Formats: sequence, structure tokens, C-alpha cells
Amino acid sequence: MASTVNPIRQTKITRSGSDWRTLLAVTITVLAWASAFVVIRYAAHDIGPGALSLGRLLVASLALSAMMIGRKLVRMSTREWALTALVGVAWFAVYSVALNAGEQHVDAGTAAMLIQLAPILIGILAGILLGEGFPRMLVIGGLVAFAGTLIIGFATSTGQADLAGVLLVLLSATVYSIAMVAQKVVLRRIPAIQVTWLACLIGTVACLPFAGSLIRDVAVAPPLQILGVVYLGLVPTALAFSTWAYALSHTSAGKLGITTFAVPPITIVLGWLFLSEVPPMLAIVGGALSLVGVAIATRKSRPKVTVPSGM
Repeated sequence: MASTVNPIRQTKITRSGSDWRTLLAVTITVLAWASAFVVIRYAAHDIGPGALSLGRLLVASLALSAMMIGRKLVRMSTREWALTALVGVAWFAVYSVALNAGEQHVDAGTAAMLIQLAPILIGILAGILLGEGFPRMLVIGGLVAFAGTLIIGFATSTGQADLAGVLLVLLSATVYSIAMVAQKVVLRRIPAIQVTWLACLIGTVACLPFAGSLIRDVAVAPPLQILGVVYLGLVPTALAFSTWAYALSHTSAGKLGITTFAVPPITIVLGWLFLSEVPPMLAIVGGALSLVGVAIATRKSRPKVTVPSGM
């Protein structure tokens, strides 16, 4: 007697495996990006914003190129190339340089509040341009998480901010949002690793004008700061951008964007552990609220149960 496989059960098993890998990818990304803020704070003492961006992108490009060895490239359309170029220039280059420069004029608390406008912008753009809509729990969770970020910002702000710094951080949040929506379109057909690799190479080329600064800064920087640049290239860039792209190809842009609200509270914990930066109690409360918001926004909606009309 021939065995049969229940298609519904098979679908559930496949979806469960995909959900587990997506959750792991998101977790790796969030932890890596949170660690990046701590390492940047240390490496930026002697390495300038543009040089720091170029250095981490050069390391990431080498690592991603090694990962691409033996992989078959998927032929891309003109539109996909254009969107990938947008991701490379906007996210890998402009976002990184603008944020590094902005944080020289804006205190960490203010920067945290401003940069976390990005998930809100992503949700709006994805809802309008990608047809993802505005699910109720996503909106509620996003607002709760953003409220937590505001509390963190107020608790850690020193009031040291000027217009140039604010505009640079807002530029970072804007280009990041646009790039993520563009990346989502490319990932519908092109493998995540290929998109990340090409975008990183394009971003590296865009940052080449900072090559002179990188050479000068690395020549005088302590070895640990240079090691920090290598870490930024390998983990928060090569690894985390790849896992992010994988997760983005398996979930909505709006929901994934909300998960970045978990970065500030994790950064607070890492700064506490590795830099001995004891956060104010109010910041801890804000971090907890941000995590609650992320949990609300990413909670699975209960599937509707349909009753068969007949036997």
C-alpha cells in the first residue's frame, strides 16, 4: 500500500523550519549590530568617520567575496542592479559615514532617538510601496518600542547636539529606510548572500575617497582600534548584513524593521559589561519597554479556523 504524506502537515513542518532559521538570523543581526555601537565608540577615538566606514567595508568585502567562492550567480535585471546599487550607496556608504559623523556632534541618547525613526519609516514605506499594509499589532508594537527608545534617549541625553549632527543622523535613518525597502524587492528573486556581497562592494567603491584618511588614521591608531575595524567588517557587516538579508527574504519589511528597536537596550547592556558605562535606571526601563514593543509587533497572529461546509 502506497504511503501518502499529509500536505498540510508537510507545510507546517517546512514553515516551522523556516521560522526557526529566520529567528536565528534576526537574533544574530540584532546582537551584532548592538555590539557595533560599542566597538565604534572605541575605534572612533583615532579613526575618522569616513575612514572607519571604508575600513570595515574593505574587510567585509573580502570576507563576503570568500563566501561567494563556488556559488553560482543569479543573472540580475537592470532594475535589480539599480536597486542593489541604491542599497550599496545609501545603506553601506551614506548611512555609515553620516551616522559616524553625526555622532561626533550629537550625544548618544539623542542619536538613539533619531536613528530609531528608521523602523517607523520602514513600516510606512513598506505598507505603501510593498503592499504590506499596516497590521494593528505591528503599529501598536512599533509605537510601544519607539516610546521605549524615547525614554532611553531622554535618560542618556546630555543636551550636546547641534543642527548639523541632528541632520546627519536623520539622513542616516532616511537612507537606511529607503535602502531596506529597495533590498526587499531585489530579494524576491536574488539570493540574500549575492545581494549583500554586491551591495557591500558598491558601498566600498563609494567610500574610496576616504582611502587617504584611512591610511593616515590606521598608521597612528593603536592595534586594538585596528582590530575593532576588522571586527566591524567581519561581524556587524559581513555576517550581520547577510543574516539580515536572509531574514528580510523570509518576512515582511515592516515587521523586520521593528526588531531593530531591540538594539538600543542590548547596546546598553553591552556598554555596561565592556565599557563600564552604568546606565540610568530610566534607560533600563526604556529598554525593557522597547523589548516589550518588539515582542508585540513580531507576535504571530492566530490563524483563522475554517469549518468545512460538508463531509
